[in-house]
Amino acid sequence: MPIKKPEFKPTPAPPGMKQEPKKPLSPAKPSKIVIPEIKTKTVRKYEPEFTKSVLDSFPQESTGPTMRYSDTELAEFKELVMKKLDTAKKELAYLQGLITRKDEMGGDDTDNRYMTMEDGSMSMEREQLSQMASRQITFIDHLEKALMRIENKTYGICRVTGKLIDKARLRAVPHATLSIEAKQTMNK
Repeated sequence: MPIKKPEFKPTPAPPGMKQEPKKPLSPAKPSKIVIPEIKTKTVRKYEPEFTKSVLDSFPQESTGPTMRYSDTELAEFKELVMKKLDTAKKELAYLQGLITRKDEMGGDDTDNRYMTMEDGSMSMEREQLSQMASRQITFIDHLEKALMRIENKTYGICRVTGKLIDKARLRAVPHATLSIEAKQTMNK
């Protein structure tokens, strides 16, 4: 059975009521606007934190930090960084040698041979060595950037507070760019 759609029929006006012809809309007459009286003495703009952007802040004219380490101290730190850099590069070369060495069976991994239980542990060991080498590369990069800061005479200045980083911290972590206070506030 086919279903019929109902047809729309305008309903006639009830008897005794006349249908008025529609009038075109005329512009509304302006009504008087009442503005409340302001009793506050100061005005504060509403600026919630979530609407602020890094781009909104205007760069402050800074002439740089007022204090820095002396040239003799920078030379001492440069010697320390160079020693750590040499050690790190030697360790990286050693790790890369371990990764690319041939296995104990005398052939490469690409040789046609039967898979043994030891093959899984070899690939796991190589993966761990690759991770260690990757960390070492990152460490070397940080040390080289520290050398650049020594050359620019900006070494040892906290990038957050602008204060000098403690000498003991720089001796322990020569590539540090944050003071202890800044590091603690970032970790909170």
